[in-house]
Amino acid sequence: MKISEIFEQKKTVFSFEVFPPKKTFSIESISTKLAELSECKPDFISVTYGAGGGGASALTLDLCRSIIEDYKLTPMMHLTCVNSSREDVDKVLAMTAQYGIENILALRGDIVPELPRQTDFTYASDLVSYIKKKGDYHVSGACYPEGHPECDNAIDDILNLKKKVDAGAEHLVSQLFFENDMFYSFQEKARLAGINVPIEAGIMPVVNKAQIERMVTTCGASLPAKFVKMMTRFEHSPEALRDAGIAYAIDQIVDLMSQGVDGVHLYTMNQPYVAKRISEAVASLRSI
Repeated sequence: MKISEIFEQKKTVFSFEVFPPKKTFSIESISTKLAELSECKPDFISVTYGAGGGGASALTLDLCRSIIEDYKLTPMMHLTCVNSSREDVDKVLAMTAQYGIENILALRGDIVPELPRQTDFTYASDLVSYIKKKGDYHVSGACYPEGHPECDNAIDDILNLKKKVDAGAEHLVSQLFFENDMFYSFQEKARLAGINVPIEAGIMPVVNKAQIERMVTTCGASLPAKFVKMMTRFEHSPEALRDAGIAYAIDQIVDLMSQGVDGVHLYTMNQPYVAKRISEAVASLRSI
């Protein structure tokens, strides 16, 4: 099923993100976790391209196929272009057709100094346009409530996002954030700019201090005072910090749903326990 159809059927879409195992591991190493995550019945599951800068690994494709065949759910495959040539993308698209993968999240991808940067696609919007020409895909894009880290100002960031949507992106997934007002402000600017596709709010439940330090360094998300106090208060108790992080994420999601958000995209970090706790807490809200 295409994600555009899911948004037509659901008042609030609720989806997960997972990542494939490292290259040294087989797909079976995540099978148990994926089986548990599937019990939460997310509307779709996005699969990252994994570490190392590749466009889309074989494990990413295999995991998407497993989501379709073994769990009867809808996958959204991440595909990056910064280290991919047009030929590389064509090979991946050929595999998606073989596996029945209809949904792709088109990304530029992180620049890895050790890998030669390809020149066929400069921006994610170039990849979006190319994929739409190659087949009947639902193509999604990423957005950044606090602005893309490499963009000089919020206006240019919104204008670049508009180019991505105009190129064919039918749905947007936001980078993680910890202050809902930032998302609401971004969403209002996007709508004023004529960006009318569904925007999913990206929520990451933080369950340990190392995780938040790594993610803030990677994506530049700001930390509200309430969140910092929580981390400081419980950082020396792993169980307390985990439960506090889950509670914080639930609070964000309840507020987002009460404001009529198009969807919530939960960055699960491959942790079924956390995803289940959150899914159960908001289950009744998803049907209203």
